[in-house]
Amino acid sequence: MMIQPLLDTLRRLKLTGMHDALAHQLTQPDTYDLPSEERLGMLLDREVLHRDNRRLDRLLKAAKLRVTACVEDIDYRHPRGLERGRMAPLTSGEWIGQALNLCITGPTGCGKTWLACALGNQACRQGYSVRYLRVPRLFEQLRIAQGDGSYARLMGQLQKTDLLILDDWGMQKMTAPQRQDLMEVIEDRHGRGSTLIASQLPIEHWHDYIGAATVADAILDRLLHSAHRLTLRGESMRKSAAPQAAEVDPS
Repeated sequence: MMIQPLLDTLRRLKLTGMHDALAHQLTQPDTYDLPSEERLGMLLDREVLHRDNRRLDRLLKAAKLRVTACVEDIDYRHPRGLERGRMAPLTSGEWIGQALNLCITGPTGCGKTWLACALGNQACRQGYSVRYLRVPRLFEQLRIAQGDGSYARLMGQLQKTDLLILDDWGMQKMTAPQRQDLMEVIEDRHGRGSTLIASQLPIEHWHDYIGAATVADAILDRLLHSAHRLTLRGESMRKSAAPQAAEVDPS
């Protein structure tokens, strides 16, 4: 069989990884003498890698993570309350497979968003679907969806997401419609997917933040039951990373 028709067939079948690997083999004479099964194995490995990379690209694009971060860059030497032993179950992704939740709290600028996005990135690399949303944006999207008839579709998307990251939790007290929307989101996801909450508000104040005791009890029971908890500490990373202003000689 002529090589070019074979390459054309691989491309038509959308076996891009195998196509590229075969084209590369043709430029490497030392592969010609390899057993046919070994050469075929190399082509298949390249196809699997190509598909895995494409899937990862799709997952990361859909996640819309706020910052680029990865768990390999976590600095455990910095006194922020992060320990390798406590992080290991989180970076492994086991908690997502078990549909458990994670609450990250700490003062502003201590790295909550960065850590949440690093775990989101890791989840994508492990094949999980991820969606990052600031809580105010979540409520805005739900309000718009109720008006344009896409509410059920949006709720379905949120329910099916393996890891939903809700950042800036607790910025301002919820309204009654927001409480109801949040209740529906959390209820739909309970036992089906993991939710990561990032908040500068300590957990003991979340009940007041939600308001309406009965609804708050229901939401927090679903969120916090068997949830992992991380409390970060330390000065603002933004402050330490900001360039120092030059001193001006008053004279």
